[in-house]
Amino acid sequence: MALINYITQIQFEFGAIGLLGQQCERVGIRRPLIVTDRGVKAAGIIDTVLNALEPAVTVAVYDRTPPNPNEAAVREAVGAYKAGDCDGIVAVGGGSSIDLAKGVAVCATHHGPLRSFAVIEGGADRITSRTAPVIAVPTTAGTGSEVGRGAILILDDGRKVGVISPFVVPKVAICDPALTMGLPPMLTAATGMDAIAHCIETFLSPAFNPPADGIALDGLRRAWRHIERATRQPDDRDARLNMMSASMQGALAFQKGLGCVHSLSHSLGGIDPRLHHGTLNAIFLPAVIAFNQSAASVREDDKLNRLAQAMGLASGAEVGSSLRAMTERLGLPTGLATVGVTRAMFPDIVRGALKDHSHRTNPRIAADTDYEAMLEESM
Repeated sequence: MALINYITQIQFEFGAIGLLGQQCERVGIRRPLIVTDRGVKAAGIIDTVLNALEPAVTVAVYDRTPPNPNEAAVREAVGAYKAGDCDGIVAVGGGSSIDLAKGVAVCATHHGPLRSFAVIEGGADRITSRTAPVIAVPTTAGTGSEVGRGAILILDDGRKVGVISPFVVPKVAICDPALTMGLPPMLTAATGMDAIAHCIETFLSPAFNPPADGIALDGLRRAWRHIERATRQPDDRDARLNMMSASMQGALAFQKGLGCVHSLSHSLGGIDPRLHHGTLNAIFLPAVIAFNQSAASVREDDKLNRLAQAMGLASGAEVGSSLRAMTERLGLPTGLATVGVTRAMFPDIVRGALKDHSHRTNPRIAADTDYEAMLEESM
């Protein structure tokens, strides 16, 4: 059965942050916990957020989100939520802060540790409408978590898992491209390649969802045309707007599922949390594209050529090599060896990838030997 479901109210424009107070009132948040990280706070964005709230609103702030959010941070932020007698969350930052906020929204309102809500532990059915409301304010253009139904979090045992439910989708996404203008070039590039990976993998997923396919292709077109300009000309408003849209669109299409790029990057990111998720996606994309070329759903629906058309390429045969060339032009690593990955890590990466929720929605199901070959090709 195909599930087609779009539920987040999205405020998308330069200056949209000014609507935050109004949106908190609309969804009934009077005592928000702001979940963010110290970099966003140091950039002055939290001051902008606070100024957008009504004076009568009581605010608590948690600013210790790690680059790869984990169970310990969820527990700590839940403590801040309860200490502040909060009734909702405003997540401000990149995917890490927004995903952490989703984990807090669940764990602050349900009994049980974070792992009990992971998809691979059967946790989706344990998440209910008691989940605290979340308003998401993205400050990067990559994950699209502001409209996504899942959070990717690292458990105490090292597994990087998905907490996925319609109840964790933010009630409101406030997408203000102005908040991304100060993003450093390499972070712009890495998060932008994350958005490109989302658009490609959701489009290639064999699930039937024509609206998601259209959204993903348009998002890919926007990202491919604007990522270099956003990276090299950080103040280009048009480039920032289109990258934020591409990021959001990739996540709107998430409901189709992702694929081997993400099962590999989730697994490796759990093993070494220092590695940036978007950078890993960029490295894995060419090898996974090559692996998927023989999938029936990819061939029969002419999907590689449709990707090529969105990217302005002559044919689907150019997609993988063009992705690698783009990664290189942006100044990002193009091989796993350059980010410290060794072949001795392959067995653990493969084990994690086989268990990841994205593994099952790839157009061609990978065996352990297939993952080993993709890792070797990505070195």
